[in-house]
Amino acid sequence: MTAGTRATGETRATGGRGPRSVGLRVRLTAAFTAVALFAALLASGISYVLLRRLMLQRAQDAVLTEVRDTLARQIPPQLPPDVDELVRAQLVEALSGAGRHAAAVPVPLTRPVPLPDPAQLDVPVTREFADRAKDGLVFQRIIRDGKPYLLVGARATGYQTTTDEPWRTTPPMVFVSASLSREAADLRLFTRALLLADAAALVAALGLALLATGGVLRPVRRLGAAARALGAGELETRVAVRGGDELADLARTFNTTAEALERTVTELRAMEAASRRFVADVSHELRTPLTSMVAMTDLLAEEAAAAGGGAAARLVAGETRRLGQLVEHLIEISRFDAGAAALVLDDVNVADAVAATLRARGWHDEVAVDGPSDLFARLDPRRFDVIVANLAGNALKHGRPPVALRFGRAGRDGAAGVEVVVSDSGPGLPGDLLAVVFDRFVKSEAARSRSEGSGLGLSIARENAVLHGGSLDAANDPDGGAVFTLWLPEEQDDQERDDERRDDERRDDERRDGPS
Repeated sequence: MTAGTRATGETRATGGRGPRSVGLRVRLTAAFTAVALFAALLASGISYVLLRRLMLQRAQDAVLTEVRDTLARQIPPQLPPDVDELVRAQLVEALSGAGRHAAAVPVPLTRPVPLPDPAQLDVPVTREFADRAKDGLVFQRIIRDGKPYLLVGARATGYQTTTDEPWRTTPPMVFVSASLSREAADLRLFTRALLLADAAALVAALGLALLATGGVLRPVRRLGAAARALGAGELETRVAVRGGDELADLARTFNTTAEALERTVTELRAMEAASRRFVADVSHELRTPLTSMVAMTDLLAEEAAAAGGGAAARLVAGETRRLGQLVEHLIEISRFDAGAAALVLDDVNVADAVAATLRARGWHDEVAVDGPSDLFARLDPRRFDVIVANLAGNALKHGRPPVALRFGRAGRDGAAGVEVVVSDSGPGLPGDLLAVVFDRFVKSEAARSRSEGSGLGLSIARENAVLHGGSLDAANDPDGGAVFTLWLPEEQDDQERDDERRDDERRDDERRDGPS
């Protein structure tokens, strides 16, 4: 089967787009800011704990020292009998003050220590705390109604009592409640200051992170832009190398790679251009002698047939015609490769064009045509004729009848167009040939050195379809047979008409702007 073309379509992504990932700058900024915020919070937390411990320890030591000194000052080593109430009153007066309340209770020798009146202190005294205070100086921090207090219990030591009546000379026990509200207020103020400092540190870290990431990512963005330009074909693209860090090494590596790629592509382009020129020159040089050879061999074949023989002459004539067709195909391919192929557009009745193609080649009785008679499209009539002739001839040569040609309107991607479907009832395209059926010089019987076709027909057909802005696809019918589908847009950009319109507009502008 005659087939062949080069790949001209642009590969398109077919998969759906996944969720957009977070940019590198955002990730670097977030990481930098998170580290700075963690460091600031850690430093603030350590500062708060240390200051809180220092403030509470200082307040606690001040109260304990005052209680201890007051007991030593107010209670002598030998207390006179029956002065317990007087000593208690002096102790309460000495230990009471701003933010502090004191209570003093006697210490019985045989009974538990009585608890002080709750109205005398800011916090209640438990039995356990009173029993521990009987043996020496004790303290406890208590939160009551949301306010912190320091509760201290103590009794004098190192005193002497009378031998026969020790209860009359035993000094009393004191309880002191000291408010820590001032320290708590100072801690709250310090906490607010820390939060403000952390917020300022966060803002500063964010600004520094943006500056730092901007400096790091700017060369990366330049490299990305250069890589995109290089991929778009701008092989002279280079990146400015600044500094001596890893990014500078990456820029130098990119420039070295770009230079090597430019050299390689330039050499390949030169070789391809030389190859195309060679094929075009050879094809053009062969066309003139082949034309004469075809005419002479046809004449010799006719004379030999008239004489009752001429099998050899007919063979030579047939092979010469085949060689002439191959040269014509090569010339047409060279035009596509050189970008010299152009459309000559006209408003074409598709039904008439299809009928003319089949009638000119004697196929009008072999192909069943189905389609509307009033379908018009703006096409190149000659190139449309080449496409239809290749598809119909391919189906007749390599398929089995019946061969059908259907055409009609069909839209693709929101664009109106014309669809032509050519099918046969043969075995269809082999599986290994289906993907390369439009490649050049591909034939269904590749093992044979000769076949009727040149291997360029379908390639030329597809090139003409792409030149129109359309497509040509091949497939196998599930019921058997090959199916070729041609789609061409109904409207084409008529370059000549646009140029004429622009010339007319320019002349009108000149007339308006000229002297009256």
